[in-house]
Amino acid sequence: MPAVELRLAQGTPCWVSLLTHDLPGARAFYGELLGWTYSPGPGQLGAYVRAELDGTPVAGLGVSTATGFPVQWTTYFAVDDADRTAQLVRECGGTVAVGPLQAERAGRMAIASDVSGAVFGLWQGEEHLGREAGAEPGGPAWAELLTPDADGAATFYGAVLDRPVRPALGGSALLVHGRPVAGIRHHADLRGHPPRWRTHFAVQDAALTTRHAVELGGRVLVEPHDTARGRAARLADPQGGHFSVLEAAA
Repeated sequence: MPAVELRLAQGTPCWVSLLTHDLPGARAFYGELLGWTYSPGPGQLGAYVRAELDGTPVAGLGVSTATGFPVQWTTYFAVDDADRTAQLVRECGGTVAVGPLQAERAGRMAIASDVSGAVFGLWQGEEHLGREAGAEPGGPAWAELLTPDADGAATFYGAVLDRPVRPALGGSALLVHGRPVAGIRHHADLRGHPPRWRTHFAVQDAALTTRHAVELGGRVLVEPHDTARGRAARLADPQGGHFSVLEAAA
């Protein structure tokens, strides 16, 4: 796929990043499972690497320095002005926990949470515009918010990202230029977990990937099952980071 040359449209999920307590272990697990190789990321972000597929960036992995902070994947949304969007987050009842700050010449970023506490990122790309690979195996395929307040989330993200949210399969979807780019699902019982954005990675065979994840020390949270978007499974890496794999429907 050609390299991205223009910043992705406002509201588009443009990057995913994992904060973990064991960066070497995470690199080994995801490298083997999803076929990733790695290159150095911005030094300002500490121990941080970019995961690549055939030389194109797809995700970031870094070390969590916060005590008690869970291992988790964070979805970043492309924005035209990180400072302005961060202010909108506050005005709409959310919280900005980090930034906005400059990640060297890669871009400007912030980490925020919505009205229910789900964490997400903002990315104003400069030299690094976001993921360059599409939904081919190993790349991020879909972002979905699980929240007990789907209506409130739809209002919040629609206002903060200045994009419409419309009813869609199993919930609602954030639209960019009329195309669904992320989902919002009502989930009353999160089993003790906070509301969260779930990252789905594309795979050729969800069942085979699930077995491989277990062989590599991961866990199965939900066995492969059919969904409106294809066959999917929910997994956890050896450090406890939750993610999903999605086998595109034929």
